[in-house]
Amino acid sequence: YATEVEGYPGLVIAGPLIGDWLTQCVIDWLAEDGQLISVEYSNRRASFVGDVLTAGGTVRAVDQTSGRVELEVFVQTESGEVVAPGSAVVGFRTA
Repeated sequence: YATEVEGYPGLVIAGPLIGDWLTQCVIDWLAEDGQLISVEYSNRRASFVGDVLTAGGTVRAVDQTSGRVELEVFVQTESGEVVAPGSAVVGFRTA
């Protein structure tokens, strides 16, 4: 159906799976040191089985008092095209 009717070059990866990968990237980065408070993302481009995708992000803001950290996160193709931009808020214990 994806190739014959919709005209895609291959099987489409479900958008929620991309969000799950993005969330898992943040959780893996946190390890045992913090907790995920929220994550938001938007699927902007179709991805296909066989595509090489990479998840990553940057720290946008740190609140030393509360231990909250805001992240800009993304999933991108091998060529660097962003498939799913997003944001996350995480929390770390403060001393």
